[in-house]
Amino acid sequence: MAQEKTGLGDLKDALIDRQRRDAQEAVQRDAAAPVTGDAVRVEPKIDSLGRSYATGKRKNAIARVWIKPGSGRFSINGRDLPAYFARPVLQMILRQPFEVSRRVGQFDVFCTVKGGGLSGQAGAVRHGISKALTYYEPDLRPVLKLSGFLTRDSRVVERKKYGHAKARRSFQFSKR
Repeated sequence: MAQEKTGLGDLKDALIDRQRRDAQEAVQRDAAAPVTGDAVRVEPKIDSLGRSYATGKRKNAIARVWIKPGSGRFSINGRDLPAYFARPVLQMILRQPFEVSRRVGQFDVFCTVKGGGLSGQAGAVRHGISKALTYYEPDLRPVLKLSGFLTRDSRVVERKKYGHAKARRSFQFSKR
């Protein structure tokens, strides 16, 4: 019998491994399938400078992302990754698409991002990187799609309501 899972971390690792295996099998299955007249081969979208462009969004943040083959350098609004996103968690979020697709250190990322806070901006850049990777290498789409990086996270802040202190918080009740 398989190893017994004891904690949430083990279950998460097992789920990630399963998703990667399924994605790899899907890629191999698609590559092995004969191309018929109905199947459409997706061409890479690369500009004259050898870059792929995509727009990523999260909350109120919008990121314009260009990727090109390189040494794995990040430039966000003209600054390096550690200078712009100082928290390691945000840096990890930006590297996730490359780790899942096994392309760490193969692409340089240049992006401009505006709106929202740092967390939203990191999510927007990750979304843009994932889309740009699929434009550069269409075969990576199943892997990134399975990991959920191509889906725009549509959650935004709920608006404040009339007669309330915040979106749902009421003012303090006074009996007298």
